[in-house]
Amino acid sequence: MPSTSMNVAVHGTVVQGPDGPFLVLSERLDGHDTFLKGSLETGGERIFVRILTLDDVTVLRPAEHPAVPAVGTEWDGTLHLPHGLRPRTVPPDLEQAAAKEGRALEALDEAELRYVLTYLSESTTTAIRQARVEAIVSALPAITERPQ
Repeated sequence: MPSTSMNVAVHGTVVQGPDGPFLVLSERLDGHDTFLKGSLETGGERIFVRILTLDDVTVLRPAEHPAVPAVGTEWDGTLHLPHGLRPRTVPPDLEQAAAKEGRALEALDEAELRYVLTYLSESTTTAIRQARVEAIVSALPAITERPQ
């Protein structure tokens, strides 16, 4: 996946979170990876943020607080998203399980692979991860031998 950057015009409000200020976007950020790091340019400042997209709201959690506007302040800015910088490597447990079952991981396109890797990374226990690996592998097509 090539390394590119995307810039999105955003608007929002500063609210107080449990560990400091959050920047809540006025519109949900759709079609982008969640839990990414990025940066927000607003008011002549660049603020490094973690992007959290929930069911109906996108929240930016600043990595540093000094440059963040005061709680209750509305702001406009540009969110810089570093697409393609996250690794998209298949973990060994998934690769081994697919090979053992004769399944083709190569059949996954970029979006499907991204979904699979996110699904696996959100496993909270070893048992859940193993069950998810099994579910993914069972959905992959069988490797077919090519005629020589």
